[in-house]
Amino acid sequence: MGIKSFQGSRKQQNVAAPVALKVRDYMTTSLITFRPDQSVQEVVESLIKYKISGGPVVNNKQELVGIISEGDCLKQLSESRYYNMPLDHDNVEKRMVTNVETIDGNMDVFDAANKFLNSKRRRFPIVENGKLIGQISQKDILKAALELKGENWNSTVKNRS
Repeated sequence: MGIKSFQGSRKQQNVAAPVALKVRDYMTTSLITFRPDQSVQEVVESLIKYKISGGPVVNNKQELVGIISEGDCLKQLSESRYYNMPLDHDNVEKRMVTNVETIDGNMDVFDAANKFLNSKRRRFPIVENGKLIGQISQKDILKAALELKGENWNSTVKNRS
């Protein structure tokens, strides 16, 4: 005769399904963007006004063509003083970085956090069908982590087969 359990029937446990935290759920979609023909002085004014450290550069079709940052503007400022040129001498197209690394909006935020750590970047644009649709920053990733404060980190990891 087998052993019987006298605990009674077990209560069904509520096991939450793994939550996939996607970059698109935390990205910023209201972006301050710049145009290639804008002056660097206009960019500096916008960076100060909106308290941002840089932004995407897009053409008339909303296609990402580059990124310009405070550092890019500082280089222009330094050179303009050295060569005694006015600040509005240069435009964004001459100063922006054109080899822009992007992130897929469907990427897991933890994978995005790793990408930030490995690349030393402050922001990644998100492009879909050739158009800029948003941007994710390190701060956005931190906000996602705060929302998980009471969660089990492992429950958010997607199944990798």
